[in-house]
Amino acid sequence: MKKIVFLLLIAASFLLSNDTINDKNISEETLQKIKFAEEGVKREKIAKYTSDLKEIEARIAKKDSVWMKSYSSYLTSLDVRESLEKIVDRINFLQKKKSKTLSEADELSALIAREKILTSQIEKLKKKDSSPFSDLLTPPNIDEIPNIKNPFDIFAGISLIKTLDRDFNDYVLKKEELKELISLLKSEIRIYAEIITLDEEDNTYQEKVELKIKQLERFESALDTMKVTADVYQKRLDIIEVSINKEVEAQIFKIAKIGVVILMVFVFFFLLKLFVKKYITDNERFYMANKIITFGNFTLIILILFFNYIENVSYLVTILGFASAGIAIAMKDWFMSILGWLVIVFGGSIHVGDRIRVDMEGIKYVGDVMDISLLRMTILEDITLTSIMQNRRAGRIIFVPNNYVFTRMIANYTHSSLKTVWDGVHITITYDSNHKKAMHLAKEITKKFSKGYTDITRKQLNKLRNQYSLKNTNVEPRIFSFIEPNGIVIDAWYLTNAYATLTLRSVISTEIVDAFMAEDDITIAYPTQMLHLEQPAKRTPPFATNEEII
Repeated sequence: MKKIVFLLLIAASFLLSNDTINDKNISEETLQKIKFAEEGVKREKIAKYTSDLKEIEARIAKKDSVWMKSYSSYLTSLDVRESLEKIVDRINFLQKKKSKTLSEADELSALIAREKILTSQIEKLKKKDSSPFSDLLTPPNIDEIPNIKNPFDIFAGISLIKTLDRDFNDYVLKKEELKELISLLKSEIRIYAEIITLDEEDNTYQEKVELKIKQLERFESALDTMKVTADVYQKRLDIIEVSINKEVEAQIFKIAKIGVVILMVFVFFFLLKLFVKKYITDNERFYMANKIITFGNFTLIILILFFNYIENVSYLVTILGFASAGIAIAMKDWFMSILGWLVIVFGGSIHVGDRIRVDMEGIKYVGDVMDISLLRMTILEDITLTSIMQNRRAGRIIFVPNNYVFTRMIANYTHSSLKTVWDGVHITITYDSNHKKAMHLAKEITKKFSKGYTDITRKQLNKLRNQYSLKNTNVEPRIFSFIEPNGIVIDAWYLTNAYATLTLRSVISTEIVDAFMAEDDITIAYPTQMLHLEQPAKRTPPFATNEEII
């Protein structure tokens, strides 16, 4: 700035002295100084503009813009195509020559190889030739919009809205980045124009500004396209979002209605359970009624959900019909257990609380039924004669699949109203014992201790006559005698409580033993052994004479 003022002062001084000094008298040295000063000012301005250009280029490079990369790829594709055209022209020229030198033949081979390489590159960059920003200008693809028909689709719809909003925000960020890049390019072109004004002789800046103007035109065209595309894309997103929100609201309202209906079903079955609990005093019947109510409750809820969310029921039934064969084979045991549950529950052969015996894998388990679920029965193993004589274990929880009612032996000791079973003890007496008295004593003892169970059984059997054909209803104790190798076996059979057979068995056994021991003409037999001892015979000494023997 100081130099400019200095030049102006010099020019003014020369003008003021124009009246006294003739132009021809101006020294050539002074003109050279003025011209040198003007050149210095010009160089200083160009240097400053060049520094500004470098700063702008650094800002563009720092951004690492996808737009610049895409444009660079576009320019590269143009250069490759131009090089390829030159190579093809040269190849055609060399191939037309009839006689080629050795160097021309080598050049032709090298050019053909290079042509193949450039052709492959052109295939990779062919999209960059006509539209350098096609990928960047294309808005994000909108996936298939889901139809929200169930609660799970709500999450899919909300997720889609978030994804579309995120993609649109990325698209808008690209547009803002392009705007900033265009602003920097305009600044560069303006600076180049100033430099060209200062230095018209240097064509380098003119070439650069022409390239920048072409680049700016490409970017401005892309920005115009992007603005229109963004507006259309945003309106489309608004329509999709409104549509999804309406479907979500409809599903929420539907869920609310179904929830109210299910709540009413729960309340109804809860009141039904209270009614059953109040008016059914028998534990077994209450348990079974409770089970049926619970099963009906969940079945009704499943049906409500099924018919609300399955639009084409007939189509689903058709699919299930085709798939039923494969499902039946793959889940045979499950289906058989469910069928067994229906037989058990509605057939009435086994109830919760019954004492049953199950033969599983060659082992017999005796216990009380604690629960009958859809797939299995749960049994608590008790101490019974089977536990003592065979298993030597008790107290285990046994899980019995319901399909065992078709394939295994299951004995119910307490079926229907019958709560007693026949049990017996046997004792062996010697052959010389009074077996008639022994049978009499055994009968009296068993009658005495089993009288209550005998009366109960008689009443229960009379009730069972309405359901079953009963021929032998004799409930009195039965005494039998059998001849065995070790003596006469007295076998006494009597009725006892099915849940406490060992208790009465123990009492009757000790009473019979005490009664037999008190009688003189009854002897309890047990396995014995008799040992016979014989005196050894005297042996005659060898070579003994008759006299010695005497």
